[in-house]
Amino acid sequence: MLKRFLAAYLGAAVAVAGLDTIWLITTNRVVYRAAVGAILSPAFRPVPAVAFYALYLVGVVVFAVLPAMANKRWTVAARRGALLGLVCYATYDLTNQATLVVWPTSLSLIDMAWGATLTTAGATAGYFAARRLG
Repeated sequence: MLKRFLAAYLGAAVAVAGLDTIWLITTNRVVYRAAVGAILSPAFRPVPAVAFYALYLVGVVVFAVLPAMANKRWTVAARRGALLGLVCYATYDLTNQATLVVWPTSLSLIDMAWGATLTTAGATAGYFAARRLG
């Protein structure tokens, strides 16, 4: 069970890290800095970023990949990943929109769509990585 969990975690981590890196590099200036540049940190802070991904990936495995493994259907991982990504990113974005002076609805919608897409891919990759163990 632990081997499967670790395989799912690593599979999801590779997909999420790769895709989110590409997303953030290509959209940072056009989407995020343009919308909320005044409140963004001038420098990347790796410690909170690593903490977020480490915890988030546990959620992806527990709430999307493991149920899919029990059902033996990758589509369960994809659907649950999409829902988890939407809910988690909506929590962040809508809270920001409710509490910050500058947080446009368009940014929330873009980010929530990305969260659902990213987590779908991560959960699906985690499922196939875990399935390879048999």
